[in-house]
Amino acid sequence: MYQKTKIKIMKNLFLFLVCFLINSCNGQENQNNTKNLPKIMNNKNAQITFGGGCFWCTESCFTMLKGVESVISGYSGGHKSNPTYQEVCTGETGHAEVVQITYNPEIISYEQLMDVFFFLHDPTQLNRQGNDIGTQYRSVIFYKDEAEKKTAEKAIQVSEESGRWKGKYVTELAKFEKFWPAEQYHQGYYKANPNQPYCSAVVGPKIQKFQKHFGELGMLKPESKL
Repeated sequence: MYQKTKIKIMKNLFLFLVCFLINSCNGQENQNNTKNLPKIMNNKNAQITFGGGCFWCTESCFTMLKGVESVISGYSGGHKSNPTYQEVCTGETGHAEVVQITYNPEIISYEQLMDVFFFLHDPTQLNRQGNDIGTQYRSVIFYKDEAEKKTAEKAIQVSEESGRWKGKYVTELAKFEKFWPAEQYHQGYYKANPNQPYCSAVVGPKIQKFQKHFGELGMLKPESKL
């Protein structure tokens, strides 16, 4: 009798331990799932993605604007996953060099960002910007929904009618699908390499022109003014 009771107690204890371990594993799994959830962008911020030639130029300028939280250089509009810079430069992946901008609409508007966009590149040049030639340097705006598309269409019309650039705009409007961040060495490239020949000859003068114009409009962060 004593032996049977002892066996029964041992069985109950074993079942208790099994249940405890199962519940502990489930709890750990739930904690891990929570940690792996993607970070949600602050509700007050929005994003816009567009390309206007070499991203070394555009990234440096947009970073200086009040209300812009971050600017990441990368690739969009192509058909290959995880493209490299070398692959994009061939023009065969279909990607454009772009910047993805996170901004606060309460400080700077979509329309203001568009005005900067059309200031920084020539939207009348098809698949090129100056000596940078290829579809990867095309003028393109990636929209996320129909409302954003209509706003972009209006911005193109307004800029074209302003006469800032002589000729018909060839800026492409494309549905946003995927953004691939460029290699780490491209991020903040001009700041890290101001004396690199292309930077000193092309990027630097463009930044100076940008700083003068938008500094006079009061759109630059204090540390960005000349």
